[in-house]
Amino acid sequence: MLRDARGSYEYVGDELEVFQHAVRWKNYYRDRVQRFVRGRVLEAGGGIGGTTRALCLDGVTQWCSVEPDPRLAAEMQRRFAAEPLPVPLRIVTGTLWDLAADPVFDAILYIDVLEHIEDDAAELIRARDLLCPGGHLVVLSPAHPWLFTAFDRAIGHYRRYNRRSLRAAVPAGLREVRMEYLDAAGLLASLANRLVLRSANPTLAQIRFWDGRLVPVSRKLDPLLGRNLGKSIVGVWRRV
Repeated sequence: MLRDARGSYEYVGDELEVFQHAVRWKNYYRDRVQRFVRGRVLEAGGGIGGTTRALCLDGVTQWCSVEPDPRLAAEMQRRFAAEPLPVPLRIVTGTLWDLAADPVFDAILYIDVLEHIEDDAAELIRARDLLCPGGHLVVLSPAHPWLFTAFDRAIGHYRRYNRRSLRAAVPAGLREVRMEYLDAAGLLASLANRLVLRSANPTLAQIRFWDGRLVPVSRKLDPLLGRNLGKSIVGVWRRV
């Protein structure tokens, strides 16, 4: 996701604009994690604010979005200046290490972000230390190392996760609340013909097909499969 160039960071993908059209997908994962997104929220890797807009709903009192890429942080600032959030918003150009080392957050989110961070274990230690007791860590990431594609490489993914590897990255002091897979239809389509993930630059038409046709199928199929099969993985932990 990021490369360090003389102390600055630059996002190496260009898919954020395209994926902002995945409205049904955002609604789906929001429904699965919304109950844990409460109070003072820290979002790691805010990008251009698509996740922020999707998850900043009832129960949130403050939102802090940390984005290492100055260009993306500026664009996020511009967008929320034009259409403000319903709660106070703080945008930090940097990483979690640029925040004061105090446990002041009730929820910390990594929505399609943790896979971009080389040392994910160290990152989650820092996140744990910023969580208040009883606060929740929420991670959504691409699933299954065997599904790693040119698309993953192009946007700077270091890995895809399964249950074992995601659990291994989480430090002591966090108790698992939820671990599940989402988007079985998307996974099956990827296995069949790489419709969405076959290229380094997915088109808007591909994203709209996946979001409009496959995500609604996954909403019905995933519960039938016990949420044990899917293209994405969701983990939620509570700080003890």
